[in-house]
Amino acid sequence: MSELTGYLDVWFNAVDDFVGVLEALPDSAWQLPTDLPGWDVHAVVAHVAHLESLLAGGEHEEVPVPEAPHVRNPMGTFTEQGVVARRGLTPAELIGEIRASTSARHAALLADPPSDPDAPAPGVFGALGWSTRTLLRNRPLDVWMHGQDVRRAVGLQGGMDLPVAAHVTDVLLEALPVVVAKRAGLPPGTSVVVEVRGHAPAAAEVGADGRGSLLSEVPAEPTVRLRLDREAYTRLSAGRSRPEGGVEMSGDADLGMRLLESMAITP
Repeated sequence: MSELTGYLDVWFNAVDDFVGVLEALPDSAWQLPTDLPGWDVHAVVAHVAHLESLLAGGEHEEVPVPEAPHVRNPMGTFTEQGVVARRGLTPAELIGEIRASTSARHAALLADPPSDPDAPAPGVFGALGWSTRTLLRNRPLDVWMHGQDVRRAVGLQGGMDLPVAAHVTDVLLEALPVVVAKRAGLPPGTSVVVEVRGHAPAAAEVGADGRGSLLSEVPAEPTVRLRLDREAYTRLSAGRSRPEGGVEMSGDADLGMRLLESMAITP
């Protein structure tokens, strides 16, 4: 219960920050492009509104989706439908939908907290194979990351010191074995240490079978060591625009560059 309640708290923390940023934007900012191909600020907000509406019991609208390079599969079509269905909404209407959906869901979860973290998540998320734990842990990541997309688009820094920012970074660090072995394809025997300021170092190694695993002890001389600030790490892990500075690398330079080029683990 304490684990799930904690995820609920950081999710609502992310929502509060996200909506606060949106309410301060002039109308002209909503057409600015973001790091996400094909999406401006309005589209990013519409996407968040769509998912939060579904979680609060809203209906998904089956609308035609124009062909676009960033729509590559059925899940991409489903996601884009939520954006297309909201193209005619004003900024105030999108903000209102997010506030209404998240407030309703927050109240419902507080009144009747989920008791089984391994139970299937509701709706489309359960269809993806997500458990309740996975859903509650990942929603803060999605909302906060899209809040950062909006902040970068409009040139507004912030949100890096929030509890949800720490949560997102910790969740992303847990995926380090996948990054080193599958995404970067580093050779067996490679060890990697990632030090994000404000977080415990994360260490992973590629085994003889080519699979990655977390190391319980941080090696003193890994094959590659990265030192990053939280903003640089989350941008790289989310596949957003490359940060300017904020990254220090030591060890094998070629493998380190391969790692940096392959750190994205979220769509």
